Amino acid sequence: MRYYSTRDTRQEWPVTLDAALAAGLASDGGLFVPERLPRFKVADFAGADTLPAVAERLLAPFFAGSALASQLGAICREALDLPLPIVRLPRIHGDVSLLELFHGPTAAFKDFAARFLAACLARLRRRDDPLKTVLVATSGDTGGAVAAAFHQRPGFRVVILYPDGRVSKRQAHQLGAFGDNVHALRVAGSFDDCQRMVKEVLADRPYASQHALTSANSISLGRLLPQMAYYVYAALRLARAGQSHSPMLEAPPVLVVPTGNLGNALAAALVREMGLPLGAIHFATNANRTLPDYFAGHEYRGRASVATLANAMDVGDPSNFERLAWFFRGRDLRHAGIHAHGVDDATIRARIVAGEGDWQQLWCPHTACAVEVVERLRVGGCQDPLLLVATAHPAKFDEVVEPLVGHPVPVPPALGALLARPTHSEPLTADAVALKARLEQGW
Repeated sequence: MRYYSTRDTRQEWPVTLDAALAAGLASDGGLFVPERLPRFKVADFAGADTLPAVAERLLAPFFAGSALASQLGAICREALDLPLPIVRLPRIHGDVSLLELFHGPTAAFKDFAARFLAACLARLRRRDDPLKTVLVATSGDTGGAVAAAFHQRPGFRVVILYPDGRVSKRQAHQLGAFGDNVHALRVAGSFDDCQRMVKEVLADRPYASQHALTSANSISLGRLLPQMAYYVYAALRLARAGQSHSPMLEAPPVLVVPTGNLGNALAAALVREMGLPLGAIHFATNANRTLPDYFAGHEYRGRASVATLANAMDVGDPSNFERLAWFFRGRDLRHAGIHAHGVDDATIRARIVAGEGDWQQLWCPHTACAVEVVERLRVGGCQDPLLLVATAHPAKFDEVVEPLVGHPVPVPPALGALLARPTHSEPLTADAVALKARLEQGW
């Protein structure tokens, strides 16, 4: 399989998967995409009953020709062997299943893909390679997942940029608690500033090469590919269990997924494009209305992000929209069975307050956005089975959740261990030149 930049419109400059993984961002500033999407049938996954087994079959065509092809099974078993519950929610809401993606070491969905990318890059590294610096911008959860995945891995250093004061206190503590080869920089700006800084530094190819830089944001192909696997796993599980009122293959689940930078949601859209049983896909966003406005018929317009309770989705110009548009080039995205919904802070609060009573669940602010979309779909007459995606554990957002529900939220053991560690971060101005200067100082 060959890979191209989203900006290489004539597809003249293919690269290998290995090169795309190592670079993170294409030299022209675009995002890497595969030359084609393979097609699958449910029967292609017969006997694949675990997430690693599903991922190995799904990703094999993408790894064709890669030096990692023979190691794909081992990579999947190492990185994706995490709990992945699919919970049936109360019948009063109709046929709704909950895909819980927050049982990894940092209690967020990004653990799956970050571990996969780290396992790939570690195997691509040669013994005499220079120290590789993984640059990552985070709105709260990505940085922790990448830090955990690369923590104490020989040959790698992680530099995290996060918007000062715009992540939860527990997220900020987590980002600075790893130490060793992980360094946290709190940026005087927004997530969009952090993302812009990382892109600018990586786009300076001589500089990135000289300093052995790569990315672990959702702009990285190594993050996008494994995220497809848990949607395939969930669709297969529901199909095999026959949980809907009608045969699942005739009425595949409508997916509702919280999204900020659009990587995780894009993965779901690609699964459906490859022929697997997912129905309409609904992106749940917060008050940052770039995607809802676009899908309502407006021109795409990136804008400054707005701070909300669902801070990990505070993105005003989602990087992966460029990928989404590339995959659907030649078609009108607004007629592709994809929808986007904005949810304000007052509604997020209301959904968290009602969660234990109405749903028998504690919701994080991001998942609460998706719950609101589920409610809107039901009010609008949707009777299809629904798959609701929970992207983070509510304990990471105790300052928001606990006052609303009136009691402490139990902390997962891995998160508790990080919160018990000392934490350290450094201030940084929102400027790529300042970032380069800090990288050159070393640690």
